[in-house]
Amino acid sequence: MATPNKVAAVEEITNDFKESTAAVLTEYRGLTVAQLKELRVSLGQNSKFSVVKNTLTARAAKEAGVDAFDGQLAGPTAIAFIKGDAVAAAKSLTDFAKTNKQLVIKTGLFEGKALNAAEVAALAALESRELQLAMVAGILKAPMAAVARTVDALRLKLEEGAPAAEATADEAVAETEAEAPAVEAEEATPEA
Repeated sequence: MATPNKVAAVEEITNDFKESTAAVLTEYRGLTVAQLKELRVSLGQNSKFSVVKNTLTARAAKEAGVDAFDGQLAGPTAIAFIKGDAVAAAKSLTDFAKTNKQLVIKTGLFEGKALNAAEVAALAALESRELQLAMVAGILKAPMAAVARTVDALRLKLEEGAPAAEATADEAVAETEAEAPAVEAEEATPEA
């Protein structure tokens, strides 16, 4: 029969699975309490690093519909539940694992999709969400900035003297009209 403490623990882990965008299963054998605290701090406030019991986690995962951790729940287990930027949290975990060999990243879960340890490392290698958004904004801004520079240059030319701008526009129209009959003549000539 399940005790109230175990039921509460399963409910908490189930909620953590449901509320997280990502989760990373680790083995922490040999890490000190101070090292675990350092890891929790490095993960940030949008992540929760919890030492869990394997049997209770298996039940919670089943209740949450998570099968990514099947067969992986053995030994001293801790899970990083990530509610914020998954890339930043994965980067913190892999960086910590590089300096503390006792932390072993076993598997992960990202937006409902199972990840192996190599895929968690690949996720960590990505740029942060903020940097990716800044890069997209820069790409979108470039054409608008070019249009703004062109309009400003046209404005400056118009301020210098409208006749020069009108002459340039008249020349462009004349060139277009001159090219049109030549194109029509080429289309009218039958090919042998």
